[in-house]
Amino acid sequence: MQNDSSAGYQPLFKSFATDAIHVGSEPEQWNSRAVVPPISLSTTFKQHGPGKHAGFDYSRCGNPTRSCLERAVAALDGAQYCLALSSGTAATLTITHLLKTGDGILCMNDVYGGTNEYFSKIAAEFGLDVSFADLTKLELLKAALKANTKMLWIETPTNPTLKVVDIKGCADIVHEHNKDIIVVVDNTFMSPYFQRPLALGADICMYSATKYMNGHSDVLMGLISLNRDDIYERLKFLQSAIGTVPSPFDCYMCHRGLKTLHLRMKQHFKNAMAAAQFLEADPRVDRVIFPGLPSHPQHELTKRQCTGCPGMISFYIKGKLEHASTFLSSLKLFTLADSLGGVESLAEHPVSMTHVSVPENEKKELGISDTLIRLSVGLEDEENIIADLDQALAAAVSISKHIIFLNIQMNNSS
Repeated sequence: MQNDSSAGYQPLFKSFATDAIHVGSEPEQWNSRAVVPPISLSTTFKQHGPGKHAGFDYSRCGNPTRSCLERAVAALDGAQYCLALSSGTAATLTITHLLKTGDGILCMNDVYGGTNEYFSKIAAEFGLDVSFADLTKLELLKAALKANTKMLWIETPTNPTLKVVDIKGCADIVHEHNKDIIVVVDNTFMSPYFQRPLALGADICMYSATKYMNGHSDVLMGLISLNRDDIYERLKFLQSAIGTVPSPFDCYMCHRGLKTLHLRMKQHFKNAMAAAQFLEADPRVDRVIFPGLPSHPQHELTKRQCTGCPGMISFYIKGKLEHASTFLSSLKLFTLADSLGGVESLAEHPVSMTHVSVPENEKKELGISDTLIRLSVGLEDEENIIADLDQALAAAVSISKHIIFLNIQMNNSS
């Protein structure tokens, strides 16, 4: 599977690999001419005079290693500014602090469980008017806008059912309704390699950099990219005032991970496409959700606004909870664990793991059922990935055969 415009997707972003490798890593910024930016652990910096510093005064307010990362991410997002935070949730918290009591947040109804939990159980208790809508339907977006709506929160593709939202369509509608509404896009699943929300009309692009941006399951971090001077100045103040900053070491690690983002995302796409095609053709699977498949409801939209697809696949296994549980416990290459976007393949059960905090009625409405499984397809060899899925499906089917055998035995004995 070729990830380029010939496959029907948008053209790849110009000089992406070059920017990922060089922006923020310029040797000329250091007296030592170090090719790799050093890790600056100092929490404080000597000043020329009272209030006269050389760009840094206290590490919570700014750090040389963090600045290198932020400049690199801004370049990849086509942004003027970037802020690095201590986690994706910290990024969400900091962005939400742009609002005040009585302001309204309209959020995509299918989002990461932690986002749902923060908006529903914390932000709402601080006087923010939180509502959710299916933003894949623009008419529902129009109907859900209120006089007090100040922020639109889009996640695309969504977690875990991989719905794709028309970013430009939403941004146009919202900004026509009120030009001051801030449109935020959680771009965690796509990364800037596959999608640039700011170019599609979003005001803020955010990430859990713990996932694809770092890509090695060893850093907890959030990122915010934007172009608006006014919002940047406020977020920069909040980053320091709230204290949601990452460590210099984590900034170094994430910056290091960025340098191979273009290579990793290409292979994630290739491996995920092969796995999705295998699962879709398998009679042991009810339905596969992968934006790269023509069967996906928003496949054409994905091709219009993205350069490709990440390694995320969700599917419904045939059977019941015990079949999903057997499948997950039988995996050998895939690791049963939370999170996603690392070099290793991961699998999880949204209803009992990442989205366990979502109310039951909402899970039912969203299709987060006992048989839904989410995969983060890694960078292992394609044939090994498919072989592992195959043997785990076989193990799940054997449960059905065993149940049938037991029922026959019980009927015969009675």
